[in-house]
Amino acid sequence: MSTTTNPVTLKELKAADPRWCTGCGDYTILVGLRRFMVQRQIDPVNTVNVSGIGCSGRLPHYMNTYGIHSVHGRAIPVALGLALGRPELKLFISSGDGDALSIGGNHLIHGIHKNFNCVFVLFDNQIYGLTKNQTSPTTKKGLVTMTQPQGSPLSPINPVQFALGLGATFVASTAEWMGQHFLDTLDVAYQHPGFSFVHVAQRCPKFNPSAWNHEDSRWISFLEHDNGVPADRKAAPDATVVAHDPSDMAKAFEHANGLTTSFGLFYCQERPRYDTLTLDATEKAVKKDKGSLLDSFAI
Repeated sequence: MSTTTNPVTLKELKAADPRWCTGCGDYTILVGLRRFMVQRQIDPVNTVNVSGIGCSGRLPHYMNTYGIHSVHGRAIPVALGLALGRPELKLFISSGDGDALSIGGNHLIHGIHKNFNCVFVLFDNQIYGLTKNQTSPTTKKGLVTMTQPQGSPLSPINPVQFALGLGATFVASTAEWMGQHFLDTLDVAYQHPGFSFVHVAQRCPKFNPSAWNHEDSRWISFLEHDNGVPADRKAAPDATVVAHDPSDMAKAFEHANGLTTSFGLFYCQERPRYDTLTLDATEKAVKKDKGSLLDSFAI
């Protein structure tokens, strides 16, 4: 790993060779995270990538930073422990749609509520890929899977609406095949002081090739604002562009209505953080106890 005196490069951020299916969107997310760290010159010595289980869970093995491959759905409480113990660290959480919204849904609720400082990246391929084609919370209605061979009977959970409904202070959506938009989204998320929820539309050509139509951009709408994420017209030339104020929660819900077709910054608002509140209270308590101890020895 580098130190802050040496420039961070893509080469040094590479660890083990990735092992995902050919064409998997995890590859471009991995490269995008590396490119972002180089762009921002984020020191890998002060960076931790935390993951749960699933295809996305392998990411910490492929980043030459510190990393924790935690258990199914539990990446958020592990990251919160790090935020409280080492608040100077840069935290990135990688979680799949099943890992985050199924077994990890409870922790996502409280992670958003506690609003501790991290960038939470939700890999959404609308399927359980690592366990070979099972219905996930974001699987489209009617899709045939190994667990529901007659087709999924329920409409999918909308991750963006889910995060907005829980009161997240930062909600954005991007796609792994939109290289510049992905980087710009991470950059805005990284600057936000709190829990930055980043939904990423991701291809899974092996088990769910119909998840996202990345070859046709006519279904895409970009949300643009001076303080938001610029539209990526190169990656999606036929997409529409909509002006949106990310401080407007009601409009954010409108743009998130139905299946996710809008990309950009939906909502951003600063609120108190559990990690800073807890650390401040601890520091005050320690100072008070030290003062009491010194008083007891006063002559």
